[in-house]
Amino acid sequence: MYFEISDPMAYHAALYIRLSKEDENDGPSESVTNQKSLLEDFVKKHCLPVYDTYIDDGWSGTNFDRPGFRRMIRDIEEKQVNMVITKDLSRLGRDYIMTGHYMERYFPEKQVRYISLLDGIDTGVESTANDMTPFRAIMNDMYAKDISRKIRSVKRDKQRKGLFIGGKPVYGYKMHPSEKNRIVIDEEAACVVRRIFAMALSGMSCRQIAAQLNGQGVPTPATYAGLKVPNPGPYTGCWSSERVSDMLQNETYIGNMVQGRSVKISYKSQKCKKQSRENWVVVEGTHEPVIDEDTFRRVQLLINSRKHTRSRTYDYLLKGLVFCHECGYPLSVVNRKNAAGEDVLYFICRTYQRFTGAGVCTCHSIRETTVTNAVLDTVRNILKASVTPAELLSAARETIENARAENTTEIRLRALRSRIDSLTSDLDRMYLDKLRGFLGETDFQRIYSKVELERSQLEESLHHLEQQGACSTAPQDHAETLTRGFWENGYASRELLVSLIERVELTREKDIIIKFRFREPEAISRR
Repeated sequence: MYFEISDPMAYHAALYIRLSKEDENDGPSESVTNQKSLLEDFVKKHCLPVYDTYIDDGWSGTNFDRPGFRRMIRDIEEKQVNMVITKDLSRLGRDYIMTGHYMERYFPEKQVRYISLLDGIDTGVESTANDMTPFRAIMNDMYAKDISRKIRSVKRDKQRKGLFIGGKPVYGYKMHPSEKNRIVIDEEAACVVRRIFAMALSGMSCRQIAAQLNGQGVPTPATYAGLKVPNPGPYTGCWSSERVSDMLQNETYIGNMVQGRSVKISYKSQKCKKQSRENWVVVEGTHEPVIDEDTFRRVQLLINSRKHTRSRTYDYLLKGLVFCHECGYPLSVVNRKNAAGEDVLYFICRTYQRFTGAGVCTCHSIRETTVTNAVLDTVRNILKASVTPAELLSAARETIENARAENTTEIRLRALRSRIDSLTSDLDRMYLDKLRGFLGETDFQRIYSKVELERSQLEESLHHLEQQGACSTAPQDHAETLTRGFWENGYASRELLVSLIERVELTREKDIIIKFRFREPEAISRR
């Protein structure tokens, strides 16, 4: 098309070039070099002064938050540019709403003349090509939508095959050094993951685990990965109970590839929405597990047991396991003073507590210790009827030998030493950079203090772990100690109780009904 520019010296042209990965598939004609050559020939032919050339290489047309485009808009705002030239309309953008905004509103308001060479669009003159602009924008948008659908289909297919398509693997794993879309264990981070699961099995809550990790200065997954936080806050770099809870429920740690937990709202938006669990893509046995399935299952039981309680004020052995037999709701816990002024916990029906006087349910008031002791007596009798001390001793010896064969302590020691050596090398490099003038004194002191603090904390952990290894008892003595301890009070372990008991129900007559997870008849204790 012939473009008529009567007064070329009145303009300061911006040459805008955009190329996305999808556009590369259309051939070399879409390349940055080709677009630039075409635009430069045009301005040379019409003697147009060029203010600057703006290039966005690798940016989708549906996203208008591109660095080159934003820089061009800033120059327009500063009245440095009053003409924009692109190869075609799709280079400006493929979102017909935003493209229409700039074509029909923004450019006219800023008195900017827009020219699209191959489409014959020139907002400086009246032409039929300009009237077709909205339809061209819609067609470009439909092309982007079609491409997005195809890419999403390919990614979904890879997910179903168990291939990792994310940007960074979950904490505890890293990308395979040679195989694409595969992940392997990152032993340094995996040691922390195993430790978190061990703390959860010991009965610690997610909040307690997070507090202990923060107190010991353990780097968070984001800090460990070196991810930058755009707007850091007071809790940036700290472990949270939500982070710990998410890790404890992530099947990736037992060797299952879990993807599709969130999806983009639209191909035009970078915002994502969380998917319900049934829409996740889970493929079993795709990589080496960090946690064995039995440990993972027991941790899930502990986490689920806490979902039935809202109280964080009082802690007790059967927390989250005790329910009302009549209405089915979890029992609340209240604190009352006895005659001696001592605190005593009582179970009370939550339905009765909320609707007192409505006759919906009864109080069910009973001491927490009464219910706990009744449950422990029942569990103790079942365990002692099912297993002998000799069988326990044999199992303890086997477990200890397996643990020694795995030598997990040695693995943790190697990981800590490796990290300490790495930090020492970093400190050496920083000091050399300071001597050479590459690093200022203020930055050197700030970074040096941070790295030195992390190294000191790791050295303390290493020393503590080495002492544990040196003071460990002989396998035979340790097995006998474990067996004796379990036989005396092992049945009082919360982990064991949650594994054995599905729920405990309290009737209005204050009978205690224990429902086990295994094939054992319901135990009823009458009070």
